Amino acid sequence: MSAESDPIATDDIAQCWREIGVSGDRSCPELDEHLHCRNCPTHAEIARKLLDRPLPPGYREEWTRHFAGRDDKAPDGEEIDSVLIFRIGEEWLGLPAGICREIAEPRPVHSLPHRRSEAVRGIVNVRGELLVCISLPALLGIAGAASSRAAERIAVFPRLIVTGEDARHVAFEVDEVHGLHGYRSHERGTVPATVGRAAASVVETMIPWHGRAVGCLDAVRLLDLIDRSIA
Repeated sequence: MSAESDPIATDDIAQCWREIGVSGDRSCPELDEHLHCRNCPTHAEIARKLLDRPLPPGYREEWTRHFAGRDDKAPDGEEIDSVLIFRIGEEWLGLPAGICREIAEPRPVHSLPHRRSEAVRGIVNVRGELLVCISLPALLGIAGAASSRAAERIAVFPRLIVTGEDARHVAFEVDEVHGLHGYRSHERGTVPATVGRAAASVVETMIPWHGRAVGCLDAVRLLDLIDRSIA
């Protein structure tokens, strides 16, 4: 069930993105500045109105049933795992969905005095909570320079990913976020020898995705490596 399919969800709410935005005739003058409706303050305000509306009958129960069986088994009994796919430089990586807490806009990073690890960039404020900001390229020994995507004529935006377990939350910056992706166990591949030693220690498997190879990170190893870099 979604805002687009539920007639209750959009009653009395203007849907400018469908009329003059990216899903309409693209005549909205704000597109010149924001490139996409999702980056526009008007779109954000509409989203808040949608989130504040009362839930339609049966909505909560339907999604509870949906997520209760989502990651157990595929129809043929094969296990399904879910990762958040993101890009750092030329590398596409997958973060286990279970330790992905939030995706946020980039924030100013405040440096820490006398830091002992190059993997620790500083601290960042995410909704009032001060989190340690990690440099994943330094932690994993991968190139962090963003690749040139001008030839693709696609606007991409850096993001801040918050990860961790319980109260152990940290953040790291990425060049681009694709979103969640589910894959089956038979898609798992071995980690090639070309992967650097530090990255190989936390990359659990490789999976194919849109003609690319994505390195799926092991949650336990990654969080342990982060803890050791902070200590």
